[in-house]
Amino acid sequence: MSDRFVPFDAVLDGVRQVLTDSPLVARVDRVYLVRDLLGKVRVTVSEAYEDDEALRSVMPGIVANLQRVLGRHGYGTEDAVLFVDSFMLEVLDEGSREIHPGAYWVDRQVTGSGWATVHESLPGGQAKRYTLYSVKGGVGRSTTAAVLALHLAEKGEQVMVVDLDLESPGLSAGLLDSRVQPRFGITDWFVEDLVGMGDHVIEDMTARAWEEEDYDGDVRIVPAHGADPGEYLTKLGRVYLDTDIPWTERLGRLLFRLEERYSPSVVLLESRSGLHDIAAATVTDLDAEVLLFAVDSDSHWTDYGILFRHWQDHGLAGKIRERLSIISALTPEKGSERYLRGFQERSWNLFRDHLYDEVIPDHSGDHFSFDRDHEDAPHIPIPIYWTLGLAAGASLRDLAGSGVPFAYLDLVSCMDSLVEDRGSGQSGARS
Repeated sequence: MSDRFVPFDAVLDGVRQVLTDSPLVARVDRVYLVRDLLGKVRVTVSEAYEDDEALRSVMPGIVANLQRVLGRHGYGTEDAVLFVDSFMLEVLDEGSREIHPGAYWVDRQVTGSGWATVHESLPGGQAKRYTLYSVKGGVGRSTTAAVLALHLAEKGEQVMVVDLDLESPGLSAGLLDSRVQPRFGITDWFVEDLVGMGDHVIEDMTARAWEEEDYDGDVRIVPAHGADPGEYLTKLGRVYLDTDIPWTERLGRLLFRLEERYSPSVVLLESRSGLHDIAAATVTDLDAEVLLFAVDSDSHWTDYGILFRHWQDHGLAGKIRERLSIISALTPEKGSERYLRGFQERSWNLFRDHLYDEVIPDHSGDHFSFDRDHEDAPHIPIPIYWTLGLAAGASLRDLAGSGVPFAYLDLVSCMDSLVEDRGSGQSGARS
């Protein structure tokens, strides 16, 4: 094993270098390069090759090359190769991506793996799902969820708002009077589901946010916790457990049961902010359109760049990009035109560099790519304007009588288009 320093970010390129012209991929139908939790790489192949003399003859040279190129990120000769059964090969295959013909890369992670997949067909009803997500907090997602819910209800929609920001619950408290808070919340369902009793709380997990006579539709809130939070932190510590069913699938099942029970036409999911796997579930795994909240700051663009590059590197750009719309949160009223021009420029750079197709001049074919000023492109910001009402912390229950909704005219116009186009198969908030 070499003591030469090789940084973590250089490991994958080093593996690709070793695989180039390597006899390994010519002798094995499918080889996996597995980077474990320590960041060290092993060669993993089917146990069917364990007694293959031809393979064994070339393996020492391959292992030596990996040790030389990877430094401490490689294993010693005795531990560098694993022969595994068919079940383990299937497990590896689910989280793999091809990095060389016949060779597949697998990253074993404690967290972060949720962003490396995009599920397109989890159970769902007829409701249109929207996730409100941001890489950082404090951008007005809760207020936006309340404004959209009220607006859509006034248009006759049956709206369900789901508070999935479980580490910082507040949406339900802002929208629900304490006298109508339901007995149970999302954390209660997850802990009861662990013992097969989740259906016993479904009937008492929602409450109406406003009086029905105020509008033609309906708004139901699914809170993070019930009227009495009880042992909230203790329950929260069990919410994200994987059982024989992954946590993401359990979350999908919860939504399906709620939609089945209450038949909403629109579901608004307030996501946790940040780059944790918990947020990934609401963005990538629930077949939802995604509103990406941002302000024009270096930290926001840097963090979104990390996320978009991750999707690009894992070949997921084509699966996620049509779901995305970017929100210019807290847009200043004074100088807003100049502000939005700058925001749009940086948004376009982000999408162009990581999610849009590269278009070769005079090359025909369909491409998902847009010019900077293309009005229907996902990088075009939908502004939400900063108002004094937002700064003053206007009660979410009193939005109808406040000036806050005027800040959302552009966004609610997009949502109106969504309502009109439902069933057309179009995606995105501008569809």
